[in-house]
Amino acid sequence: MPPSAPARADRRRALLGAAALLAVLGLLVWWLLPARDSAPHGRVAFSTGVPSGVYQRYGDLLKEALAQDLPGLTVTLRDSEGSQENLARVSEGGADFTIATADAVATYMLNSRPGAQRLRGCARLYDDYVQLVVPAGSRIRSVEDLRGRRVGVGQPGSGVRLVADRILTAAGLDLEKDVMPVSAGIDTVPDQLKEKKLDAFFWSGGLPTNAVQKLSERMDIRLVPLGGELVRRLHASGGTSLYYRSAAVPADAYPRAQQGQPVATIAVANLLVTTERTDPGLTEAFTRTVIDSRDRIGREVHSAQLVDLRTAIYTDPLPLHEGSRRYFRSAKP
Repeated sequence: MPPSAPARADRRRALLGAAALLAVLGLLVWWLLPARDSAPHGRVAFSTGVPSGVYQRYGDLLKEALAQDLPGLTVTLRDSEGSQENLARVSEGGADFTIATADAVATYMLNSRPGAQRLRGCARLYDDYVQLVVPAGSRIRSVEDLRGRRVGVGQPGSGVRLVADRILTAAGLDLEKDVMPVSAGIDTVPDQLKEKKLDAFFWSGGLPTNAVQKLSERMDIRLVPLGGELVRRLHASGGTSLYYRSAAVPADAYPRAQQGQPVATIAVANLLVTTERTDPGLTEAFTRTVIDSRDRIGREVHSAQLVDLRTAIYTDPLPLHEGSRRYFRSAKP
């Protein structure tokens, strides 16, 4: 006997209900799986800096933050001499992300170094402060007083070397002729100053730099004032020197070295750098972790506390990477 009309209606409603349930389940699966599958995974290399430098410590802490936020991503840290080597390494494919000062980036681009046009900015981070460190009893009171002295000027591939050369030139000194330059980084110059193998050393980094802080606890040191007329002369030379600005080392950066007084100096911005070849999804997630981990990292690297969402988007002289652009659009208040 054929089913009655009410039975056929019940069956139709049951089929429609099942179809609707399957559709809802399908949408849920579609919605959940892409989110899981699109999370960045694989391996990336991050080029940092010299041991005991701020770049290195920042990289260590950022790696920990990335492990929490992006568990499918394996991050390898690579030591370097500093900004100049970092840029060459990323441009040539030896690393995926790095940190470099804006003046080093501008110089790299101006000199049309290999891969310069592929470089992209992810975020403006914190400022580096130039520090000229001498023993407290030294007669060195200005950059001009470095004539004939043994001076740590950073390693050849560092941003320290770049800015030290320019500051000496602005003061009327030639790095190779008028001082006795020592190519060494922040991992070794404190000991050399303490052992009287150096009369002074340049350093450019976030505040406070741990190696300088520890040195101030081992011996009496002093920061030589920079800035003022030096900045005017740097700006007068034009070009990439325009990325320097007058600043002050706060009185509490190195309490034992500054006797409660701020010290005039020169500052330059640090940028998080990658290339146009880096996947936008990876770059977006990487940038998000950098911004979101500001407070976590800042508890140990105090300069990282200065990373600001409102200014991080300004990566001049580099164009902003598309992935980072996506992040900043989504992060608007």
